[in-house]
Amino acid sequence: MDSPDTPLSITQALGIVRGKIAEAAIAAGRNPADVTLVAASKQQDEAALIEAIVAGQRVFGENRVQEAEGKWPALRAEHPSLNLRLIGPLQSNKAKPAAALFDVIESVDRESLAVELAKLKLAATEAGRQFPDCLIQVNTGEEPQKAGILPADADAFIDRVRTVHGLSVIGLMCVPPVDEPPSLHFSLLAEMAKRNGLTQLSMGMSGDFETAIRFGATHVRVGTAIFGQRLKT
Repeated sequence: MDSPDTPLSITQALGIVRGKIAEAAIAAGRNPADVTLVAASKQQDEAALIEAIVAGQRVFGENRVQEAEGKWPALRAEHPSLNLRLIGPLQSNKAKPAAALFDVIESVDRESLAVELAKLKLAATEAGRQFPDCLIQVNTGEEPQKAGILPADADAFIDRVRTVHGLSVIGLMCVPPVDEPPSLHFSLLAEMAKRNGLTQLSMGMSGDFETAIRFGATHVRVGTAIFGQRLKT
């Protein structure tokens, strides 16, 4: 029998997180199947990813394009059902490799990036290739050090990304300030999504995903609770 100090395996941790997601959804009067667990796999090696895949995890979130390029193509070739989401900030000069690798880009947050993605989508459409769906990242806390469109600018930006740039916008994403109740930010994002007719809400991480589910999260990005503490970068 494991001692209380024995670290959980990734398989065990996934089971616990899935159980908490289900409990939070049921408590909120929601179907647990309507909440997708995105395993935030930044800095995780191939062995960790394979253990998560064997345990049934199929949706993963990566923060950096270059890191993702180094570890996912071979795994996706072996496991075609995997779904990969970019959950970190995207530099415009990394838009092309990001569009080629990810199924969803969650961090569209400025005009210049939308313009670049629109060009890439046009080329992909002409070549008969799929192009990633997009989420708009909203800086709900208006923190200068964080990526994301400001809330006051979000409605107009969502409209431009859809109608002017022709991108497939399916939802919103946020990362609340660490020193404020996350519920305020989750509520704000949910209201913003509702008035713009968007169905996906990517919000909630290891420390607050149960609260996020209560406010309507459809995707929760969980890393530490699955893989343990990451190295500092």
